[in-house]
Amino acid sequence: MKNLKMSIATVSAMLVLTASAWAAPKTVTLNVPGMTCEACPITVKKALEKVPGVFEVDVQFEKKQVLVIFDDAKTNTDTLVKATTNAGYPSQTREERQVVRVRSRGPKTS
Repeated sequence: MKNLKMSIATVSAMLVLTASAWAAPKTVTLNVPGMTCEACPITVKKALEKVPGVFEVDVQFEKKQVLVIFDDAKTNTDTLVKATTNAGYPSQTREERQVVRVRSRGPKTS
Protein backbone atom coordinates (compact mmCIF):
# COMPACT_ATOMS: atom_id res chain seq x y z
CA MET A 1 0.00 0.00 0.00
CA LYS A 2 2.86 2.33 0.83
CA ASN A 3 4.41 1.70 -2.61
CA LEU A 4 1.09 2.45 -4.29
CA LYS A 5 0.79 5.79 -2.48
CA MET A 6 4.37 6.63 -3.41
CA SER A 7 3.72 5.74 -7.05
CA ILE A 8 0.57 7.87 -7.16
CA ALA A 9 2.44 10.80 -5.62
CA THR A 10 5.27 10.43 -8.13
CA VAL A 11 2.92 10.26 -11.11
CA SER A 12 0.95 13.26 -9.81
CA ALA A 13 4.13 15.30 -9.44
CA MET A 14 5.23 14.36 -12.95
CA LEU A 15 1.86 15.39 -14.37
CA VAL A 16 2.02 18.77 -12.65
CA LEU A 17 5.56 19.40 -13.87
CA THR A 18 4.84 18.39 -17.46
CA ALA A 19 1.37 19.93 -17.82
CA SER A 20 2.75 22.96 -19.62
CA ALA A 21 4.44 20.68 -22.14
CA TRP A 22 0.99 19.42 -23.11
CA ALA A 23 -0.49 22.89 -23.49
CA ALA A 24 -1.07 23.88 -27.08
CA PRO A 25 0.58 27.09 -28.20
CA LYS A 26 -1.87 29.94 -28.61
CA THR A 27 -1.58 32.78 -31.11
CA VAL A 28 -2.85 36.33 -30.67
CA THR A 29 -2.55 39.47 -32.76
CA LEU A 30 -2.10 42.71 -30.84
CA ASN A 31 -2.86 46.08 -32.37
CA VAL A 32 -0.24 48.62 -31.26
CA PRO A 33 -1.24 51.99 -32.75
CA GLY A 34 1.53 53.85 -30.89
CA MET A 35 4.31 52.32 -33.00
CA THR A 36 5.17 55.42 -34.99
CA CYS A 37 8.90 55.09 -35.67
CA GLU A 38 11.16 52.29 -36.79
CA ALA A 39 12.68 51.93 -33.29
CA CYS A 40 9.31 51.24 -31.64
CA PRO A 41 9.04 47.59 -32.77
CA ILE A 42 12.34 46.77 -31.05
CA THR A 43 11.01 47.98 -27.70
CA VAL A 44 7.69 46.18 -28.14
CA LYS A 45 9.40 42.93 -29.14
CA LYS A 46 11.82 43.02 -26.19
CA ALA A 47 8.98 43.69 -23.75
CA LEU A 48 6.98 40.72 -25.02
CA GLU A 49 9.98 38.39 -25.13
CA LYS A 50 10.49 38.97 -21.38
CA VAL A 51 7.06 37.50 -20.60
CA PRO A 52 7.42 33.89 -19.40
CA GLY A 53 5.71 31.51 -21.81
CA VAL A 54 6.18 33.59 -24.97
CA PHE A 55 7.63 31.46 -27.79
CA GLU A 56 7.69 33.88 -30.70
CA VAL A 57 7.09 37.56 -31.41
CA ASP A 58 6.61 38.88 -34.95
CA VAL A 59 6.27 42.67 -35.13
CA GLN A 60 4.64 44.08 -38.27
CA PHE A 61 5.51 47.78 -38.13
CA GLU A 62 3.60 48.74 -41.28
CA LYS A 63 0.37 47.20 -39.94
CA LYS A 64 1.08 48.37 -36.37
CA GLN A 65 0.47 44.79 -35.21
CA VAL A 66 2.32 42.11 -33.29
CA LEU A 67 1.75 38.39 -33.68
CA VAL A 68 2.57 36.54 -30.45
CA ILE A 69 2.75 32.77 -29.99
CA PHE A 70 2.64 31.77 -26.34
CA ASP A 71 1.95 28.98 -23.87
CA ASP A 72 -1.46 29.72 -22.39
CA ALA A 73 -0.59 27.63 -19.34
CA LYS A 74 2.12 30.19 -18.46
CA THR A 75 0.65 33.51 -19.63
CA ASN A 76 -2.42 35.11 -21.18
CA THR A 77 -3.40 37.97 -23.46
CA ASP A 78 -3.97 40.35 -20.54
CA THR A 79 -0.34 39.88 -19.47
CA LEU A 80 0.85 40.48 -23.04
CA VAL A 81 -1.17 43.69 -23.29
CA LYS A 82 0.19 44.79 -19.91
CA ALA A 83 3.77 44.15 -21.10
CA THR A 84 3.41 46.40 -24.15
CA THR A 85 1.57 49.05 -22.12
CA ASN A 86 4.29 49.07 -19.45
CA ALA A 87 6.86 49.54 -22.23
CA GLY A 88 4.99 52.66 -23.34
CA TYR A 89 2.97 51.12 -26.17
CA PRO A 90 -0.63 50.38 -25.18
CA SER A 91 -2.13 47.55 -27.19
CA GLN A 92 -5.29 45.56 -27.49
CA THR A 93 -6.15 42.23 -28.98
CA ARG A 94 -7.40 42.35 -32.52
CA GLU A 95 -10.80 40.97 -31.47
CA GLU A 96 -11.26 43.72 -28.85
CA ARG A 97 -10.69 46.41 -31.44
CA GLN A 98 -13.33 45.14 -33.82
CA VAL A 99 -16.55 46.79 -32.74
CA VAL A 100 -19.84 46.16 -34.42
CA ARG A 101 -21.81 49.34 -34.78
CA VAL A 102 -25.55 49.07 -34.98
CA ARG A 103 -27.38 52.14 -36.16
CA SER A 104 -30.48 52.75 -34.14
CA ARG A 105 -33.49 53.92 -36.05
CA GLY A 106 -36.36 55.59 -34.34
CA PRO A 107 -39.88 54.25 -34.55
CA LYS A 108 -41.42 54.25 -37.98
CA THR A 109 -43.82 57.02 -38.64
CA SER A 110 -46.63 56.65 -41.10
